[in-house]
Amino acid sequence: MSKREAGDDDALSADAKKVKQKDSFEAEAASLSKDEIRHLRQKHFCGAQSVSYANTDPLLLLRGEGSRLFDEKGKAYLDTRNNVCHVGHAHPKVAAAVARQVEQLNTNTRYLHPNLCLLAKRLTDTMPKGSGLEICFFVNSGSEANDLAVRLAFARTKSRDIVVVDHGYHGHTQQVIEISPYKFDHKGGEGQKSNIHKVLCPDTYRGPHRGKDAGEKYAETVTAACRAAPEGRVAAFFVESGMSVGGVILPPPGYLQAAYSSVRAAGGICVADEVQVGFGRFGEHFWGFEQQGVTPDIVTMGKPFGNGMPLAAVVTTKEVADAFNNGLEYFNTFGGNPVCCAAGLAVLDIIRDEDLQAHAGEVGRYLREKLGELASRQPLIGDVRGQGLFLGIEFVRDRASLEPATGETSEVCARMKDEHNILMSIDGPHDNVLVMKPPMCFSKADADTVLIALEQILGNLRGNMGHT
Repeated sequence: MSKREAGDDDALSADAKKVKQKDSFEAEAASLSKDEIRHLRQKHFCGAQSVSYANTDPLLLLRGEGSRLFDEKGKAYLDTRNNVCHVGHAHPKVAAAVARQVEQLNTNTRYLHPNLCLLAKRLTDTMPKGSGLEICFFVNSGSEANDLAVRLAFARTKSRDIVVVDHGYHGHTQQVIEISPYKFDHKGGEGQKSNIHKVLCPDTYRGPHRGKDAGEKYAETVTAACRAAPEGRVAAFFVESGMSVGGVILPPPGYLQAAYSSVRAAGGICVADEVQVGFGRFGEHFWGFEQQGVTPDIVTMGKPFGNGMPLAAVVTTKEVADAFNNGLEYFNTFGGNPVCCAAGLAVLDIIRDEDLQAHAGEVGRYLREKLGELASRQPLIGDVRGQGLFLGIEFVRDRASLEPATGETSEVCARMKDEHNILMSIDGPHDNVLVMKPPMCFSKADADTVLIALEQILGNLRGNMGHT
């Protein structure tokens, strides 16, 4: 036994040691106490891999169902933050589809398989008619999807200059960190590379442009960035259709039309990052970019596609794909494997059969209206924004100066968990925006639960609890 293994054994209870000697990993895992799990987590993982609610009591979650998560004691938590399980935690139809396929075959895309091709057909059918968005690459994560989108843009344009939006986030590979201001401008980041052109975040609440012409004004910064690139040529413009870590920022009307026009005039590719908001989350449209009446050249997607299974995709045009087909093979061992494709097909079935897109619109409108009413009674709420089941609540200490209520936001988030068993998340450049992007089965009753708890806490704030 290695020293590392011996050290691990020292941390285990006597019961866990007995189980480890003779039983399956399931039995061994079930025998571990929460303290033992925390010890192993701290010992074997880098501190850069954060744990939620580290300032209070981290959760040990063992089961999920619909919009609820359950801890080791069976306590239920209402989940408003996890858009990964898009159609609901442990949806039985997804679980059954995965189980059936994993019992039959799981291999790579060098072989023909109906799941892969049917998923490509079903996915491209969701794109706007006549868009030309018909070529698919299946990958494992949104980060991989955006990384591949960069390569596609490079191949199509021969440029290496990319326009990105301030506070944007596109993933964790080195290539996409370099196009993510949220990462490269953050503590520990390497800063902006010379080929990256950062433009203003189109924030109509605390940004410089807040009027009816905000879309046009913010798009002018994209035009300026394109002109500033070498020879006025760029490879791509990356923008999230809904910016989550930016604090739930949706592009103002007219922004994408004008920005896309400038990018294409500079020879660039327009990339819609739908990782956070795709698959009907906005309610009115299946894809977020559709609300602006534009057609991107590349669409990337990730988190929700497999409902927790590692499935993501890039959808593009034949022209872009043909430029990439230059003799260098693209092969992704696990991207588009039959098991994950089965999950993706089940997700698309469930969105259709349970009418989840319309549901997101209806519940989202209700929740936003009620949050607006709450804001009229609670001055700490400066803004309520978003669409469908992608909503942000920005807290400020003064509605005139917009001083961020960062400490208060952290307290609210922590107490929602500790006192009301509701999980929420914090985003935005000032860490003062509660973000709601729950599973799409989130109901009006769930919304009422959140509203009641929020009002109780906001009426009795105690002081800064530190970041959650």
